[in-house]
Amino acid sequence: MVPLIGFIVLVINLYIWVVIAGAILSWLIAFNVVNTSNRFVYTVAETLYRITEPALRPIRSVIPNLGGIDISPVILILFLFFIRDVVLLGWLLPAVMPAPTL
Repeated sequence: MVPLIGFIVLVINLYIWVVIAGAILSWLIAFNVVNTSNRFVYTVAETLYRITEPALRPIRSVIPNLGGIDISPVILILFLFFIRDVVLLGWLLPAVMPAPTL
C-alpha cells in the first residue's frame, strides 16, 4: 500500500507542474510572447489545455468572474496540495504504515 501512495503522490506532483506550465504558457500566449501559429507551440498549448481543462472547468463554473483574472489554476493547485499533504501523507500513510517495534 505504501508504494501505491508514493506513486499517487508522484502523479499529483507531476500534475501540479503541468498546471503551472499550462498557466505560464497561457500568459505567454495572451501577451504575444509566443505565437500559436508556430506548430510546436500550438501542439504544446493544445496538449496542456486538454490535460488541465477537465480539472479546471468545474472550478471555473463555481468561482465568480473576476474580469480577466483566472484564479482556477491556483485553486486547483491548493486542492492538490491538500490531497497530497493532508489526505495521503497525513492521514492515509500513517494508517497503513506498520507500528514501530521496540
